[in-house]
Amino acid sequence: MGFGDLKSASGLKVLNGFLSERSYIEGYVPSQADVAVFEVISAPPTADLSHALRWYNHIQSYQSQRSSLPGVKKPLGQYGPPGVADTTSGSAPAAKANDDDDDIDLFGSDDEEDAEAEKLKEQRMAEYAAKKSKKPTLIAKSSILLDVKPWDDETDMSKLEECVRSIQMDGLVWGQSKLVPVGYGIKKLQIGCVVEDEKVGTDILEERISAFEDFIQSMDVAAFNKI
Repeated sequence: MGFGDLKSASGLKVLNGFLSERSYIEGYVPSQADVAVFEVISAPPTADLSHALRWYNHIQSYQSQRSSLPGVKKPLGQYGPPGVADTTSGSAPAAKANDDDDDIDLFGSDDEEDAEAEKLKEQRMAEYAAKKSKKPTLIAKSSILLDVKPWDDETDMSKLEECVRSIQMDGLVWGQSKLVPVGYGIKKLQIGCVVEDEKVGTDILEERISAFEDFIQSMDVAAFNKI
């Protein structure tokens, strides 16, 4: 697990891919995980790394609050996608893990060439395939509550909600909504939705909703729950 060298283009590219499907390094709110990764990056990512740049600017905005963000910092190598070496912490290759894997032999030694061992191996594989085929596939879903803020008290909130609900994607179902006062006569739209996790994420929702820039100032995730 890790991002590699975050001071290099390759490391930032891994970070950009990692953030293309999530808003933060861990969880759904800024935390010490974001601070740990942010502090390693020496300069803002380039414009072509849009997801990493969006995240960098967002965490940078917490400049005076980073120490109070939730969570506990872990070694940098414990963040990021699996299978990427953490070159910043000097971690040694996981040779021992590979050695342990070599010691595990589900079907007997590979050196066994006798017909009985081969028959047993095929039987076990067939039983596993049959068992797996009968297991129903569960679709992971989440319930999300969004706060959509207008520019001012003169914004047509009916039109704003119409714009939000006009966003249609496979795996997205809009739910109930209400207007919540935020002060100075301004109200925000609070709207719920249910999404299929593999098809719709908060990043793409924010991108689509923020595109209606004539009505919408910003979008925040007020609540996120797995179903």
